[in-house]
Amino acid sequence: MLLTDRFAWNLSVYDRMPVPMTSPSAGETASVTYHVQVEKHRAGWGRWFSTENVTDAGADSPGRLISQAMEATAHARMLANDLKPGHNLFMAARAYHMEPQHTDLDRPAPVGPVSFGVSYAMAQHWARKYGLGGSPFGRTRRTTVTDEGRPLQHSQGTHESVYVIPDKRVQRSSRDVFEAGAAEALEQARAVVFGGKIADKPDPAHQETATADCEDEESSPWPAPEGGCGADFLLCLACSNAHIHPGHHARLAHLHQQIVSLRSATDDRTFRHRWNDHLLRLEDLRNDDKKVGPAAWDAALARVSDSDRSVVQLLLKGDLAP
Repeated sequence: MLLTDRFAWNLSVYDRMPVPMTSPSAGETASVTYHVQVEKHRAGWGRWFSTENVTDAGADSPGRLISQAMEATAHARMLANDLKPGHNLFMAARAYHMEPQHTDLDRPAPVGPVSFGVSYAMAQHWARKYGLGGSPFGRTRRTTVTDEGRPLQHSQGTHESVYVIPDKRVQRSSRDVFEAGAAEALEQARAVVFGGKIADKPDPAHQETATADCEDEESSPWPAPEGGCGADFLLCLACSNAHIHPGHHARLAHLHQQIVSLRSATDDRTFRHRWNDHLLRLEDLRNDDKKVGPAAWDAALARVSDSDRSVVQLLLKGDLAP
C-alpha cells in the first residue's frame, strides 16, 4: 500500500517485478539508487518495460520504501530461490492459503509456500475485512495520480479521461478555475463590439465603404504604408471612424446571415480565427436597441438588394481585402 501511495504502480506490476538492482549514488556514500523494472502490458508491444531510478537517501526519500520492502521480502525470496533457483521476483511472501492448482495464468505460480505479488482476491479480502467499498489499491493509486497532477505509468489521454476528469476532488477544486475562465470569456466577448457611431442618415463628408461610412481614413488604426487605411472592410465595424445609418442595415443583416451559415461549413478553429470577431460585432449591432436592435435588423432583411448580395459575397471571398 505504501509503495502504491508513493509510486502509483498498478496492482499487476507487483506480480512480476524483479528484485531492483542497486548501484551507489554518484558522489554519495550514504545513499543507494535502485533500478526498478516496471512491466506495463497495456502500453503495447515494445513498450512493456520501463526502468525507474529511485534513490534511498534517508528516511523521507522515496527509495527508503524500496529498502524496507527489500528487507521485508528477503527471507521469502531466499526460500523461493532455494526451492527453484533463478527465481528473482521482488514481492514475495508466505501464502496464507496454499493453491491446490494454479489457475491464474496472468500471475507467476507459487514456489512452495511462497507467493508473488498481490492478487485481486487478496485486495478484495482486505476490502471486506475492513468494510471498504472496493480495493484499497485502486483508490490509493487514483489519489496519488490526481495529487501528482501528471501521468504515472499511463498515457496523457488516460490520465485526463480516467483519473482527472471523473475525480470529485478535482471537479470541486476546478470550479473556481472554470468560473474564472467563463468570466474571462464573457469579458472578451463583451469587448468585441461595434466600435463606431450610430447615425440617423448619411453625412456627405464621410466616405462610403463596403460595410460603413468612414469619417477619416487618414486616422485609421490600420494605416497603409502608402497612406490612408489598410484595413479589411470587415474591420470597419471595429473602427472608431465608422458610422452606421439605416442605409447600411440591410447589407449588414445579410452579411450576418452569411457568416452564421459559414459556421457549419468551417471547422471551429478556422471559424474562430477568421470570422468570430466580425460575427460578434454584427450581433452587438443587432441585439442592442440603442444601436440597431432586433426589430429593425429583421425588417432590414426584407430590403436586401442584389448589390448588397454581391458586395457581401466579395467580402466573404476576400476579394475586397487590401
